[in-house]
Order: sequence, then structure tokens, then C-alpha cells
Amino acid sequence: MLSTTTHTSRFLTALFLLLALSVSGVWAQSGTPLQLSPEDQDREYNGPQKNFFFQVEGEKEYRDAGFFGQRLRPYLAGNAQAEEHLNNYRRQKWLYLGERAVLLGAIGVYGQQVLAKDEQQYFNDTQKGAIGVAAVSLLANILINRNTNWHFRRALEAHNANLPSAHAQSWQQVLPTNVGVAALGGRPQLVLRWSLQ
Repeated sequence: MLSTTTHTSRFLTALFLLLALSVSGVWAQSGTPLQLSPEDQDREYNGPQKNFFFQVEGEKEYRDAGFFGQRLRPYLAGNAQAEEHLNNYRRQKWLYLGERAVLLGAIGVYGQQVLAKDEQQYFNDTQKGAIGVAAVSLLANILINRNTNWHFRRALEAHNANLPSAHAQSWQQVLPTNVGVAALGGRPQLVLRWSLQ
């Protein structure tokens, strides 16, 4: 039968080994954090529909994510939530292109009606319909733009939040700041102290 001291020393050895591994960062991360360029970080949700640029941690250059975010996809592989947001981003980009095509078609129909006859007309029934379609298209553009940028940013946030380094940082916040052994009443006791910040 093992003595209490042997049990305590084994427990302390295992605890110190666990603490040393967590503090030294032996738990490697399987992904790398991604960061938006400063211009894209400041971009509002209703911002312009231009490509986002991102940076992989440890690199100096920013990379173009591509119109549909296709160049970001390899970095998000394996993270279902981030990939879902990136798929929604791609869908929103297709909606944006569709909305632009409808707007250009409505402008083309209106212009064709102006020049259709010898005498220029500016407000016949076909032109009224084209103006209505163009107005609806512009209103849809506001909603499409807002959601498009939001999905891209959420994809990056989901990727960064799911990294092991993010979990390790939250784990390190609950680790004790001081660990020691004290002999109270003739028995060794483990002493843990946390500092509140």
C-alpha cells in the first residue's frame, strides 16, 4: 500500500507537468490567425463591394481574398462555421452581380425606349416599369451590401475564435499565478493562488 506522501508527490508531479506544458505552449495550434487589412477593418457593413485583403500571422504582405473569397477558403478548411459564413459571402456576391445586371438591364431598356422612335419619349409605360425595376434594384443593393461584408467578417472571426491558441489563451486565464507546497499539520498541502485582474 502506497503512503499518502507518495500519492501527493505523484499528484504534484502530474500537476506541475500539466502546468509546464500549458505555459510553455507545447499544445501547438493547427491553424494560423488571420487579420484583415487596416482599410478593411475600418470598412463599414454598408461599405463598397471591393475585394477584402487579409494577412496570415507572421507574414508581412496582405493577400487578396478574391471576389468570392476563394483564396481565403484553404485557410478556413475544417471549420464548418467559418466555411458556412464564407459560402454565404459567396452567395451574397452572386446576388450583388445579379442586382447589377438587373439595374443595367433596366437602364438599357429605358435608354432604348428614349431612342426608339423619331420623337424622344421619356415617360411611357415601359419606361415607368424600367424606372420601378431600377428603384427596387437599388433598394436591394443596400441590403445585399450590408450582409455581404458582414458574412466575410464573421468568417474570419469564426476562424480565429476556433483556433487552439484562442482556447489556450482562455485556459491560461484560469491557471493559478502561484503554485506551491506547504506543510500544514505535518502533511504536505498543495497551495494555489490566483490573482484577479
